Amino acid sequence: MMYLEVDKAGPVDLHEQVAGEIRRAIADGEARPGDRLPPAKDLAAVLDVNVNTVLRALRTLRDEGLLEFRRGRGISVAASPERGEVVRRSRELVEYARRHGYRLDELVEIIRNID
Repeated sequence: MMYLEVDKAGPVDLHEQVAGEIRRAIADGEARPGDRLPPAKDLAAVLDVNVNTVLRALRTLRDEGLLEFRRGRGISVAASPERGEVVRRSRELVEYARRHGYRLDELVEIIRNID
């Protein structure tokens, strides 16, 4: 089981603290790729926070590529923080390319041609 802790009186938003604690647990090997996380309501109870706070943190980590949501199977660790950072930066690159008029297939071709 992961050890998670938040500081309700601290300056950092609770959902960011929850995401950071789960991120740290993954980085420290407390939760490895393929491991399932406890349900959001259980995490919320352990942390004594609202379940919506936990859900917001989990969605953030999903968007970073660290977690995977599967209907009927719960939430599992998808990758290490390093891979999550690559996913995050890739999304930024895709958004940047789109703002400059490039389609995804054009961006992929640019990447393929990089030595």
